Amino acid sequence: MVTYFFAAGLTAAGLRPLGIAKHLPEFGWEAVILTAALSGELDPHLDVVATRNYDSLGWAKKLFGINPKQTLMAQIAQLKKKLRIKSERSPLDFILAAIGEVTAYPDPQKGWRRLAIELGRDILRQQDIKAIISVSPPVTTHIVAKELKEKFKIPWVADFRDLWTQNYYYPYSPLRRVIERRLEVKTLSTANALVTASGPLAVELSKLHRQEAVYSIPSGFDMAEVSNLAGGLTDKFTFTYTGNIYSRKQSPEPLFAALCELISQGDINASDIEVRFYGAQADWIDRQASRYGLTAIVKQFGIVPREIALDKQRESQLLLLLKWNDPGQRGVYTAKIFEYLAARRPIIAVGGFHDVVNELLDETKAGVCGQTREDVKTSLVPLYREYKLSGAISYAGNEAKINKYSHQEMAGKFASILDSIL
Repeated sequence: MVTYFFAAGLTAAGLRPLGIAKHLPEFGWEAVILTAALSGELDPHLDVVATRNYDSLGWAKKLFGINPKQTLMAQIAQLKKKLRIKSERSPLDFILAAIGEVTAYPDPQKGWRRLAIELGRDILRQQDIKAIISVSPPVTTHIVAKELKEKFKIPWVADFRDLWTQNYYYPYSPLRRVIERRLEVKTLSTANALVTASGPLAVELSKLHRQEAVYSIPSGFDMAEVSNLAGGLTDKFTFTYTGNIYSRKQSPEPLFAALCELISQGDINASDIEVRFYGAQADWIDRQASRYGLTAIVKQFGIVPREIALDKQRESQLLLLLKWNDPGQRGVYTAKIFEYLAARRPIIAVGGFHDVVNELLDETKAGVCGQTREDVKTSLVPLYREYKLSGAISYAGNEAKINKYSHQEMAGKFASILDSIL
């Protein structure tokens, strides 16, 4: 398995390959994981082989005297703050985007390719490897897998948590997309199977790669985390959001507007409510909360360790999910939805359009969706009444349906593909 990110807590991209590798042995397969250098504890039962540490932007940090222990983007954000640049379309952003068009092709991890191929060749020479799975992001993982497949003549499955050039939020120019699409088609032309995370994304992928078999396998949650559910719930009528929020793509405004109206109408007591955000703090959320008179209710607690975030999910009356605000993202799950399923607390998904999240919540009975302020109000009133009567909101998720989205189920589907291509 070729995956740049691996393990929980580092990034959401590391959870999918971790879940696959952990449960493949239950279906007759064992994974040797080729990844970038990692920190933190790893499952001792997993065979993880990491390359030496590689910082793709190390040269830029040295050139500009940037702290090597911090990410480049974090330091750019600090620089913009010092220069009082609030716009995301400033000249500095334009310059950085232009540099990124060239230096980050096809992704910022491109320099890892040589290290990964060298170590991958050693693994394939020394062990009885029957197939390769490459998991992106970054797409460099697929480029590495292609070279290994061609040299050793073994089957290869390319897995996309997010699409490559077909990604609706592709961050580069149309010219680069045209050039990079040729690279994508060439790279994946020898793959035995392509996998992505939802049915709509699989349809899109099959339009571009007609010669390959394309499968849809949703991500999932770790059943071990379900067994660690916390005991008590918060005393307040609490909404909890964990993780990053993308300002142009997601917004809690429908929830804020609904709460503002319900409080002003006397349907909800403001002193009962708390909306908690755990993740990178964003000034615009505070401004939005202030606009709706919710400053005392909406609280940002900053970034916390994943274990704490999971505990906060499990103790919350409601889990807040912010849906993508563009119809082009109807086929995209977030990693958060599966964490929320594991928490076994009711989910309220806010904003966006009817998409795969609606279908998942309808199927599992794990929560409700509210696209507009009125939708959210309609959903909240009975939930708040239940809270006032019993002190807690009951959970009505369908366990059998929810368990279909476990890492074990996900790994079983990958094993079936491996069996078929072998």
